Amino acid sequence: MSTGMKTIRQELGGRGEELAAAALKKQGYKIIERNYVTPLGEIDLIAKQKGLLVFIEVKTRQSERFGTPAEAVHPAKQAKLRRLADYYLKQKRLGEMPVRFDVVGITFSAGTPAIEIIVNAF
Repeated sequence: MSTGMKTIRQELGGRGEELAAAALKKQGYKIIERNYVTPLGEIDLIAKQKGLLVFIEVKTRQSERFGTPAEAVHPAKQAKLRRLADYYLKQKRLGEMPVRFDVVGITFSAGTPAIEIIVNAF
C-alpha cells in the first residue's frame, strides 16, 4: 500500500466525522474547526453552542463487539483531550472561555449508522 492511500480505519473515521458534524449542526452546533492538529495530538471537532466552546471526540465503530464507541473515551483519553483544549485556548488567546466536552459515538450496524451525541460527557 502506498503512503497516499487511506486505511479502512481512517476511511471509517472520516466517514464518522462527516456524519457527526452533520448531526451536530442539526442540534445547533456551529463547527469552527475539524481535525485541529497540535503538537500534543488532534481534536476531531471544535464547535460553538449556546455560548460555549465545545471540544468533540468522535468515535466510530463497525460493531459494539469491543464495547460502545463512547466507552473508548477512557480517563486517559479524557485527560489528553483536556490538555488539547488548554493548548487550543492558549493558541487562540481565548482565555477563560467556558468549555464543554462532548463525545459522538457512531456505530455502523448492517451499513446503517447509529449516532449518539453525549453532551458534557466528562
